Amino acid sequence: MQRIVSAGQLESAKNLNWVSLIADIMLAGMVIGPVTAPFLAASGVSLLGIIANIIYFMGDCVCPQPTLGLDLAPPYIMAVCMRCYGTVTGLLFTRLLYGVTGDKGFYWLNKYGWNGAALASVFMMAYPLELAAEIFGFWSFNNYIVTPFGLITGLAWGLFTMPILHGWQSTKTSSLAS
Repeated sequence: MQRIVSAGQLESAKNLNWVSLIADIMLAGMVIGPVTAPFLAASGVSLLGIIANIIYFMGDCVCPQPTLGLDLAPPYIMAVCMRCYGTVTGLLFTRLLYGVTGDKGFYWLNKYGWNGAALASVFMMAYPLELAAEIFGFWSFNNYIVTPFGLITGLAWGLFTMPILHGWQSTKTSSLAS
């Protein structure tokens, strides 16, 4: 059986931004994985348990305090702490915002060059500064404290990187206008 490929299909494949697609797949995994891991582990199905172990392994690699995750399916906890999940949530919010607004808006920090990078870096320090404050005994781990610090970090990171990762949307619309 022979398949005929139209010019529109070729143009569509050529215009696909692989960086954007891979970034979205990774973000989806970071949003869904830590929450589903405890339920997969609690299911009792061996294949789902193996998948949960992979998610927990990845959480152990990226989260400084994975043992402090929320207790979602006792005795199984989230694969990351709420500081890390707050960061992922901030990235998700900025991805959704970019999907709605494109690169229109003053808040996309990459527009400001090195000044935008510096401002994003300052706000991204919320996570490590809160972690350092906890380590040095200013307060103990509390989900109500760590989540907003992670969220601030994720928002800053997203406000700088989303237009870079997904910039095809703005170039596609601007090329249509010319």
